[in-house]
Amino acid sequence: MGRGARVGGEDHDAPPPRLVGRAKRTPVPERLRSLDLAPRHLSLLSYLLFDGPQSVNELAARLDVAPTTVSLMVGELSRKGVVERREDEADRRRTIVSIADDSRTSVDAWLANGARAWRTALEPLTDEQRARFVATLRAYEEAAAGR
Repeated sequence: MGRGARVGGEDHDAPPPRLVGRAKRTPVPERLRSLDLAPRHLSLLSYLLFDGPQSVNELAARLDVAPTTVSLMVGELSRKGVVERREDEADRRRTIVSIADDSRTSVDAWLANGARAWRTALEPLTDEQRARFVATLRAYEEAAAGR
């Protein structure tokens, strides 16, 4: 579809503002509310929740930030009891990060509804359509970041 595409009477030049607004209004569970978590924490916790424990370098690559930035975030979340750090048994130079058992239920409650919504929205798409959708979101992110 080109610029100004209309489907079902709706303009599809940009994501509906209510989509972004709804994501911002997702209530933070009580257990996490007092921790003053920022959007960067949400992304990191999402990767850990949905993809399991990961190294600092893996998280840095996925978040598109420096490993030192992830180390600082993990240190902050670790002090708050949200994540745990441990040495990788196979390579003691690597630090593996996971969601702390005491926080898992709260993090899941916070993020799972959004994940279910994405799965519901993406499930009917073909692999090609999903790939195009993800590429479109990445292109938007790049353009919004001025890259």
